[in-house]
Amino acid sequence: MDREGFVKLAVIGIGLVVLSFFVRGFSQLVFGRGIAELLQAPFAIGGFLIVVYLFIRATLDMVGVWDIENTDT
Repeated sequence: MDREGFVKLAVIGIGLVVLSFFVRGFSQLVFGRGIAELLQAPFAIGGFLIVVYLFIRATLDMVGVWDIENTDT
């Protein structure tokens, strides 16, 4: 993974978490609280897992175990 891919994944992960809040808010207006939480969950969990993966990957890069390539050309 290069730094550009890392940033893209970070934007996707944070975007999914933000999207989950919007999905919950709008679906709570239409369906109610219980259904809204069920609709929100996949987006929130997916975004959270991506952010956790990126945190672990950045930590391993800082320690020197698994490098993130720098593509400066």
